[in-house]
Amino acid sequence: SEMCIRDSSEILPSINTYDKNEEFPFDNIKKMSDRGYFGLSVPKNYGGLGLSKIEYGILLEELGAICASHATILGAHLGLCVTPIILYGTQEQKNRFLPSLSSGESIGAFALTEPSAGSDAANLQTTATPEGDDFILNGSKIFCTNGDHADFVIVFAANDKSLGPMGGITAFIVEKNTPGFTVGKKEKKMGLRASSTAELIFENCKVPKENILGDVGTGFMIALSTLDGGRVTLAVGSLGAAQRALDLCVDYLRQNQSEGGNLANRQSIQWKLADVVMEVYASKYLVYNNLMELEKYYEIIESKEKVPRQLRDRVSRGSAISKAYVSEVASRAITRVIEIQGILGIQDGTEIERGFRDSFIAEIYEGTNDIQRMIIAKEILGIGNTLCLSLIHISEPTRRTPISYAV
Repeated sequence: SEMCIRDSSEILPSINTYDKNEEFPFDNIKKMSDRGYFGLSVPKNYGGLGLSKIEYGILLEELGAICASHATILGAHLGLCVTPIILYGTQEQKNRFLPSLSSGESIGAFALTEPSAGSDAANLQTTATPEGDDFILNGSKIFCTNGDHADFVIVFAANDKSLGPMGGITAFIVEKNTPGFTVGKKEKKMGLRASSTAELIFENCKVPKENILGDVGTGFMIALSTLDGGRVTLAVGSLGAAQRALDLCVDYLRQNQSEGGNLANRQSIQWKLADVVMEVYASKYLVYNNLMELEKYYEIIESKEKVPRQLRDRVSRGSAISKAYVSEVASRAITRVIEIQGILGIQDGTEIERGFRDSFIAEIYEGTNDIQRMIIAKEILGIGNTLCLSLIHISEPTRRTPISYAV
């Protein structure tokens, strides 16, 4: 399949150069957009491929296996920018933004995090003040993936701090070159070096009301539902990284054996390998079940019908479980492969060495794994009405049904 690029000569040979130079991979982005990847889950009537969340997951798994930076670029574009436009955009907004985003002519980004509002995303300091037919944005965002290359950015700002997150935060589609919108510092990172991470600055940035995504005051729930999907697809990319580490380790052990070595026959090695196999196997079932439920969840949101409470809770809890568990599976898998390969696993420029540097950010961004554990515990305990940290759904205290992964 054209989607399966794990062994493709199109991307893998160039990755070390992009990684070393901390260079955005424009050539590879062009190849990906030519194949339709940037509009993979966008309906065909807007220029996309109209494929399912499962198919999107398969692509991100394969891409994450080759390079986490490339998977992050696509995930931020498609999962965090395009998806909320599909779910909450007006017909005019869809007609206006989706065709160029689907073709890859335009790149998208998602700007929520601020210096004082990371995990506590309800504490936004960026403001949106109405002025005639416009809103004036003032403030800054940090750690924005694709931020310095994006043509369209979903930006969250406080329209009325006295209302709190439920009614006080609004989402805007901000276009590149809008007066008052500038790119600040670009981060230097240990990993994900081919993926740009930038500061965005808004100084009296005038955004027309027709660029409001959803309704005034609904931005926080738009962010939450978007991140429900983002966390699952992040987990799929981590699954690809874990599977790739496993594949490389098996190849190494078989090669060692064929050259007269005995590593593959040592029980200590076999047990390390078996641990990786078990966790990768479990992760695959987990994330693809979550993607099936996410498909139902998003279909209902897009139809403007009310999402059943039980489904919403399952998706929220399931995405948190996937994100925390699978990102840690990938880190453990890569670490165990380094232990098995020894010095070969840490040589500069190898896939395992790069994977090691890339893996740990997945435990941090889109809600740290500590936050995911809070979501999981609060959902299962039925602790609601406490908006303590950003990614926790507001819900009245109820008795929850036991965790179920049945579709």
